[in-house]
Amino acid sequence: MPDSAKTTQSRFHQLSFSFRIARRYLFSKKSHNAINIISGISATGVAVGTMALVVVLSVFNGFESLISDMFSAFDPDLKITVKEGKTFEDDSKSFSEVRKLKSVAYFTEVIEENALLRFKDKQMPATVKGVSDEFEKMTRIDSIMYDGKFQLYDGAFERAVPGLGVASILGLGAHFIDPLYIYAPKRTSKINLLRPESSFNQIGTFVSGIFSVQQLQYDDHYVLVSLKLARELFEYDEHTVSAIELKLADNVDPESVQQQIKTILGENFEVKNRYEQQESFFKIMKIEKWITYLILCFILLIASFNIIGSLSMLIIDKKADIETLRNLGANNQLIRRIFLFEGWMISGVGALAGIVLGTIICVLQENFGLLKMGTGYVVEAYPVVTNYTDLLLVLATVLCMGFLAAYYPVRYLKSKTITD
Repeated sequence: MPDSAKTTQSRFHQLSFSFRIARRYLFSKKSHNAINIISGISATGVAVGTMALVVVLSVFNGFESLISDMFSAFDPDLKITVKEGKTFEDDSKSFSEVRKLKSVAYFTEVIEENALLRFKDKQMPATVKGVSDEFEKMTRIDSIMYDGKFQLYDGAFERAVPGLGVASILGLGAHFIDPLYIYAPKRTSKINLLRPESSFNQIGTFVSGIFSVQQLQYDDHYVLVSLKLARELFEYDEHTVSAIELKLADNVDPESVQQQIKTILGENFEVKNRYEQQESFFKIMKIEKWITYLILCFILLIASFNIIGSLSMLIIDKKADIETLRNLGANNQLIRRIFLFEGWMISGVGALAGIVLGTIICVLQENFGLLKMGTGYVVEAYPVVTNYTDLLLVLATVLCMGFLAAYYPVRYLKSKTITD
């Protein structure tokens, strides 16, 4: 057998020997009962900290999934905007090619501008979004209708669908007989100082429904109207748009379609997926999640320091065994490895117990909603989504902390004991 193979086999036997002795020390009765108690407290502290990590990360995942579902009812799969400027023409050869892609199910033109709303004696600024007929098929707007129905033209009158916040401020309701007036400054004429009201385009419309995304940036600012009304109000021609919104066909990869459309349109346009459309919001949620993770890791690290006391007392308790192992030929490295495994096993047992308990709590919360949020919230119970990558991250974090906590007594305190 080659020397390298013999060396590898010898190291494996040493690791196996160290692990078996460490396992025996962990579960066997010690001469001092306090060592068992401290070891149990150490494992319990690690388990509680691990369980908290699993539960908190799962709750953050739940909120992220919940809010993502809310946005998906209003946001398209992909949104095309121009990098410089506010509007662009969609009658080019590139956009015709995008329309014909088999991976694109619906192609919706959008005009989006700020305007002034007036209903009776109340008024407020808002964002008017003009959409084409495919908008209802492209989004899940019907699922977020708070009152009335989604209808932008009834065959005789133009209709509007404001957000719940806009409707509350103006005192609107679905099918009110009083019109909602929308004002926008004329782009093609100069301001008349003698008659400033003549410098605005005015269009009256009737409210057919009210939507609620449960997000202030939409509910408190947006009003949906037909694309025809928006072009008339803001004086845009037939092929001028501020954005193109796309719904993709089923069973297609959004990322590959996004890259394909970017290649077709070139560098002058941005193609954003759902995450990128709300990038700042989701980034804030990610930052909150990982800051909470770091805080809990710090608490878990403090709990892991109990391992130092447990190992220190175990080293003193097993002083006779250490001398016996030395007499049998064990070197200091082998003895250090035994107690290092001991500390790692304490953290490992706590980590596995914490992950199991945390997962059970999350599953119960997800299926039965044990912990309620109270009235007035979007959901009754805390949303929970257990992500297995988070479980692996928590396990790796706890094991690393356990190794660091075990290294100090093994490296310093034990070296004095061994040489006595």
